[in-house]
Amino acid sequence: MISYKPFYETLFRRDLTEYQLIHTHGVSAHTLYRMKKGEAITTKTIDVLCDILNCDVQDIIIHI
Repeated sequence: MISYKPFYETLFRRDLTEYQLIHTHGVSAHTLYRMKKGEAITTKTIDVLCDILNCDVQDIIIHI
């Protein structure tokens, strides 16, 4: 199972909100919804999030 818990921790550490991701960085609200529900997102989206948050993949997802 994939968990996005590290993403929310990284978002908090970077002092960013989901609103900022959507309106400033162009991240889809649907993508964030899918992540909240623990659903799959693309590796391209993970790459984009890593670029925005200046972090590594393990700061976005973890396999449980």
